[in-house]
This record gives sequence, structure tokens and C-alpha cells, in this order.
Amino acid sequence: MHDYEKFWQWFANNNEQLTMLGELDEKGQQQLLDEMQRHLEEYCEGLSFEMGEPTPSGRTLTFSAEGDMDLFRYVVELTENAPDLDWWEFVAFKQPKGKDLKVTFDKYHFETKKMYFMQLESEEEPDILGVRVALPNPVKDDDDQLVGVYVTLEAMIGEFDCSTLVGYLDTCPIPDNPAKEGFRPMDDFPEFVEWFKRKRDSK
Repeated sequence: MHDYEKFWQWFANNNEQLTMLGELDEKGQQQLLDEMQRHLEEYCEGLSFEMGEPTPSGRTLTFSAEGDMDLFRYVVELTENAPDLDWWEFVAFKQPKGKDLKVTFDKYHFETKKMYFMQLESEEEPDILGVRVALPNPVKDDDDQLVGVYVTLEAMIGEFDCSTLVGYLDTCPIPDNPAKEGFRPMDDFPEFVEWFKRKRDSK
């Protein structure tokens, strides 16, 4: 059962506490956020949320399917049926943050300005992106590192584009002459993705 009304009812009932979250002690904050995650999972298991920092105009609450496209429709349904509450903006999917990022995943740290990428083309799936990412110190056959690279791409171009466009990903060491080997600076990736989408949509 996917009952978004129950989640939003809970949110509305706790709106005052959520709005003043920063005034609660650490334990109170964590209890409230854990309770929200439980109610979110009651609506649809597999969804998560990210709460942005408060600004003078309000706070953003972003709902994510953690890249699981089978759950995308539930994220859309939830946000489309969000109540109109002062101080809150409800957003579907992790949004793109652009270039020059520093991302930490597990024990790994990724700096986009120190990385390169190239497109791996597929005749069978021309509308899906294959991406090879060149890293300063790649660890061979390390799944955690590969997930960290994916998380970095997701941060650059957003959850929706990363999930729907990137179909293959691998890593390699940075060659002595990246440009000669066909690599581009990683910070060009968001612009490249926009070009790729325009090319795809013009067919």
C-alpha cells in the first residue's frame, strides 16, 4: 500500500517541531528524523530524504529513490501531492550540484577537478551513456570505490539524469596525457550530459 496522505498528515502534525528542528537537542533531532524516515518507509520502502540547511526563505526537503527507477513514480507521487506549507519546499530527486565538487563515500574522497572521463559508446544502446572515469589512485575491482564514483556523478548531474542515462561505469588510472587518450576534465561532465540529451532528443 502506498498511502502518501498518511505521510503528509504526520508531517503536517509535526510541522512546528520540524520547522524548529535546529532548536532541539541532538537526541531530539535524531528521534524526529528517524520517525520521519519510518513514516516515509511506511509509504514506500526504499525512499529516503535529505533536509537542506535553513535559509531566510525556508528549507528544502528532497525525496530520493536512491537511484531505483522502479520507485521513481512514488517519489513523483509524493512530491506532487505535498501540502502547501509555509517555509517548506518539497523536491523530487537529488538535484544536480554542478562541477568542482568534493565528495566523500566510505573511505574514499573524490575531487572532480582531479578526475577525467570519456564516453564509452554502444551501438546497441546509443541512448545510454557508458562512462569511464580516470582517477588519481584507483583501486582495482573495488566495488565501494565504483559506487563512490557513481555517487559523485549523481551529485554532479542529479539523481534523475544519472539513473536514466548512465548505463555503464568503470574506472582506470589517469593516463600521462589524458586529452590525447580521449579523456576530458570531469568538471566538463554536466555540460557534456546536456549536450548528450540534446543530441538524443533531436533524433
